[in-house]
Amino acid sequence: MSDRRHFLKQLALFGAAATTPVTFALGQNETSQVPTMEHSDGAFVVSHRQILRTPAPPRKITIPDVGEYQVLKGDFHMHTYFSDGQVMPKDRVLEAVDNGLDVIAVTDHLESQNKELTNGADRNRSYELAKAEADAKKLILVRAGEIATSEWHFNTLFLQDANAIASVDRNEWQKRLAISVEQGGFNHWNHPNWIDRTPDTAPFGLKSGEPMRFFDEIEEAFKNGLLHGIEIFNGSTYYPIVSQWCEERNLAPISNTDIHGTDWAVYGHQNPFRPMTLLLAKERSHDSIKEAFFARRTVAFAAGMIIGSREWVEKLFMSCVTMTVKPGILELKNNSDIPCVVQAGGASRELSALGTVSIYRSDSLKKLTVGNWLVGMNQPLEIALG
Repeated sequence: MSDRRHFLKQLALFGAAATTPVTFALGQNETSQVPTMEHSDGAFVVSHRQILRTPAPPRKITIPDVGEYQVLKGDFHMHTYFSDGQVMPKDRVLEAVDNGLDVIAVTDHLESQNKELTNGADRNRSYELAKAEADAKKLILVRAGEIATSEWHFNTLFLQDANAIASVDRNEWQKRLAISVEQGGFNHWNHPNWIDRTPDTAPFGLKSGEPMRFFDEIEEAFKNGLLHGIEIFNGSTYYPIVSQWCEERNLAPISNTDIHGTDWAVYGHQNPFRPMTLLLAKERSHDSIKEAFFARRTVAFAAGMIIGSREWVEKLFMSCVTMTVKPGILELKNNSDIPCVVQAGGASRELSALGTVSIYRSDSLKKLTVGNWLVGMNQPLEIALG
């Protein structure tokens, strides 16, 4: 049984309170030669041969348009040396281009900057440094930042000035979110299993081993129009219950890396399981991406899984997969780089990226289940067959 199928089988065992860790297969594309030694007059002369990495072009992620919308690939939770990351802003741009992304947001912490670089003053500096490289590489860059308290972490996207938020006390997080909204910002709740809270003082909150829940304080922020999305996937952790929260409140599901180290160290080279958010945008532009976020046209893509609302996941599938009915056979052709695990008539088949598969079709076969495309908490996509 493949790792992906085993993961999907195990996924059904997790309940609403679960967070699911996902291990990414790391790999790198390189060739090397062992140093050789030649004997000469009682001494060994060592020849150090250069380690050569196999040249690789930027990853290309093929996903067809969904009706009038282009499918853009993005990562909206990334850190640099300007807060607690380990690389410079332009390196995040180069990594994103290498991974085939269309858009990123550098979300350095607004309350704790690397004073060695910024003197604790300008929270826009990492964006400005990344912007020059992004423009040169034709990558769309969103001005953003992370708002963090001991209880909550949020990313705020599409800012005009990060300093206006940073000037407010970090404990007044709702006021910070409100300033973002005034600037036209989109706010999403990060890694909702966060447990770094003081257990014996109000508001108490999530403790280690305690089920995840939609906190009263988060509900208040939502009702005040300060919350627009939630991370359903962060780094290597998946939160099934976020599907339910997003459906109930019309919030956008987001999938991010929250990367701090180098991309090579965390994922290896062009790892296909790397988290990203798919945006159904009218065009490849900053403003169109912003419009897609606020219209909730987001789909999470990570660890070989697609996760989102039924409407957009089903439309994405119908654009990616061509179904052809032949005598006794249903032929499926994948026109995308998104894998599918299809189940029909009790049989499960893997429809690989840009691959084809044929399924025996009896008169009783009325639906196709896509096990790794999820439209609710542990709920796979079902496609009716006419």
